[in-house]
Amino acid sequence: MVLRTIVKINEEKCNGCGKCISPCAEGAIRLVNGKAKIVYEELCDGMGFCIGICPQGAISVETRQTVEFNREKAESQPHSTDIHIKCFKCDKGENERYLMPLRHDMESIWVCTRCLPSLIHG
Repeated sequence: MVLRTIVKINEEKCNGCGKCISPCAEGAIRLVNGKAKIVYEELCDGMGFCIGICPQGAISVETRQTVEFNREKAESQPHSTDIHIKCFKCDKGENERYLMPLRHDMESIWVCTRCLPSLIHG
C-alpha cells in the first residue's frame, strides 16, 4: 500500500448517468448496480478528468493509502470511443479532434482544442 491521490465517488450524490466513465482513459470507473464506482484502484491515476464532467458533483480526489498505480495494466485496457462526446461548439467527436472536459457557466461540457481559444478569448 502507498499514499497517493485517487478519485472518490460519493454514491449518495451519483445518479448513475455514466458520464464519468469515458473520461477515465485507464478504465478504473464502471457502473455497478446503477452507480459509478472505482472498480480497479490500481488503474486510477488520480488525475480527475472525470470530476469536471459529473453533473451531480459526486466525484472528488483524496489522498489515502491504496494500491500503487499500475501504468502497464492501465495502458493495456481496451480503449472505447463514446460517440455522444462531442465539442459543444463545433460538434466534432473524439475521432476528429482532441477533446477535454471543462466546467463553464456552471455546466460540464466537452470542448475541442480548436474551439477552446474562442471560448477563452471570446
